Amino acid sequence: MMERIRVGVLCGGRSGEHEVSLQSARNVLAAMDRRKYEPVVIGIHKSGEWHLYPPEAFLLHEDDPGRIRLAESGEALAVVPGGKSGALVRVRGSEAVADLDVIFPVLHGPFGEDGTVQGLLRLTGLPFVGAGVLGSAVGMDKDVMKRLLRDAGIPTASFLVLHWERDEMPDFAGVSRQLGCPFFVKPANYGSSIGISRVEGPDDYPRALAEAFRYDHKVVVESLVRGREIECSVLGNEDPVASVPGEVVPKRTFYSYEAKYLDEDGADLKIPADLPEHLTDRVRKLAVRAFQALCCEGMARVDAFVTPEEEVLVNEINTIPGFTKISMYPMLWEESGIPYGELIHRLIRLALERHERDKMKAN
Repeated sequence: MMERIRVGVLCGGRSGEHEVSLQSARNVLAAMDRRKYEPVVIGIHKSGEWHLYPPEAFLLHEDDPGRIRLAESGEALAVVPGGKSGALVRVRGSEAVADLDVIFPVLHGPFGEDGTVQGLLRLTGLPFVGAGVLGSAVGMDKDVMKRLLRDAGIPTASFLVLHWERDEMPDFAGVSRQLGCPFFVKPANYGSSIGISRVEGPDDYPRALAEAFRYDHKVVVESLVRGREIECSVLGNEDPVASVPGEVVPKRTFYSYEAKYLDEDGADLKIPADLPEHLTDRVRKLAVRAFQALCCEGMARVDAFVTPEEEVLVNEINTIPGFTKISMYPMLWEESGIPYGELIHRLIRLALERHERDKMKAN
């Protein structure tokens, strides 16, 4: 019998998307072929501690998205670089507790999707699924991401960037003259619609700034695009491919955190999107172009708008997209002919292939 590949599923984390990560990890584990893979769970508590869990006993309240959390028990770990592939060791000892072949990070938001964990894993020499340090960092920072998209000739919405400590905050009239109204105010380095506000008038603006600056020292103010919300999944390393597009039809003013992860009725998901062939083709090509322009590898979900005039604008990229039961990334690949289990297999193979490629370049 072929020896199984040991996969460390890394989840939880210190960001406001901790609970979403736990939902995603549960689904990744459920889809993993146990004939090929032997998973263990590495849960990062909100305090930042790493703990080792068996895959069948790492969650409490796993069926309640509002109460889901990591189990209290679990062996405390530290990551120690060195050797051929680094090691996970007991905090109160020195012996390795898990020889892992590859890490599958299912971490959303800061301290997981922004290049920090990716840098740590690079130091240990462990292969990992998804974008590397650079792709993760620029994909997380909406300011840098949008500037790179613009420089690559990829259409995106007009925007301003505000820094808490160095910028004088423009007033509502100044922003609306430049971007129109309504407009959105977003933390530059967050995801899952956390901290985002839609500004309809002057009374909304101070509250929106205060909310965004709760999460980041840098804020992106972005014009409203009147169009359909289209999402496309991308898979691959040097030669990425795009899935069929899907459409999100929010039942609120925008696709909020609750609609994405807590409320199954918060939005209608149309898979595939009802687009003419020429627009479907354009969305898929722009998704791959954005993936490459932002130095991504492995996986990403590219979110775009399609206007009534048939203009396609890229909104953002998510380098560790959700894997919950209502997440678009796996559902789009399912519609494209790659079922969930096969998708997990391909992502792990891409991680191992990249690791071998990088080792050859280092020698």
